[in-house]
Amino acid sequence: MKFSHNIKEGILTITLEGDLIGENSGIDLIELVNAQILDGQRLCLIDISKLRYINSSGIGVLITILTKFRNKGGEICLLEPSENVKKLLIITKLNAIFLIAQTREEAIKLLTQHS
Repeated sequence: MKFSHNIKEGILTITLEGDLIGENSGIDLIELVNAQILDGQRLCLIDISKLRYINSSGIGVLITILTKFRNKGGEICLLEPSENVKKLLIITKLNAIFLIAQTREEAIKLLTQHS
């Protein structure tokens, strides 16, 4: 899996690409999140539109990120999950835990309502 990040309008955006299966990139992703939270970042948008596949370890990475932000009074939003990922979120009932948006504008609105 590859990922990139930027901060725009006070929101950390992380773009994931490929397969999120909890390999080394999951550790790198959590280290990035830890550093951003230490810098005071509280809102995070995770663009998963280019994520092909996610397994239980990958879900664990997303839950870890969510927990870290919420423990600091922050929030995350998942952006544009594929049909397969959306089904997985519904089956695992994680769609009730994560904010999920189909557009960046909707995601920003959801995040700013929680800040």
